[in-house]
Amino acid sequence: MFTGILQPTHLIILLAVALIFLGPKRLPDAGRALGQGLREFKDSMGHEAQPPLPEAAETAHEETPPVR
Repeated sequence: MFTGILQPTHLIILLAVALIFLGPKRLPDAGRALGQGLREFKDSMGHEAQPPLPEAAETAHEETPPVR
């Protein structure tokens, strides 16, 4: 029924190894970073141009030097 690398036993072993290496405090942060990376990858593959956030546009405008 379950063939390949995504068998339930393999997922449990993978989670246990991640918990040992990262520890219980850093595991949620690692999962959050992985999710954000996958989301950004999916957005870039979709070729949908999304407008930047207003906060990001303001800080980017403040950091760029004036053109002479």
